[in-house]
Amino acid sequence: MGLLSYFKKNKKSSASQAKERLQILIAHERNGRGSTPDYLPRLKSELMTVIRKYVDVTEKDVNVQYEEGSHCDVLELNIVLPENKYKF
Repeated sequence: MGLLSYFKKNKKSSASQAKERLQILIAHERNGRGSTPDYLPRLKSELMTVIRKYVDVTEKDVNVQYEEGSHCDVLELNIVLPENKYKF
């Protein structure tokens, strides 16, 4: 049996692959990368309140992204505005 197992391909089980992926994610989080500030959901909610005073938009029309750089952090806000539907 030992000789036959030598010629078999060593295939990783899905459990071991999942474990490796989880270890990578944990290491990524420990380095501070991939984490978002705790205030980001509240900030998006407050921005939505202000934007809705002037324009009819839905949650899917507003995208807030946070990126950490080596020298600075970037908060990006993208809003898809409807055509000629302002609340003035």
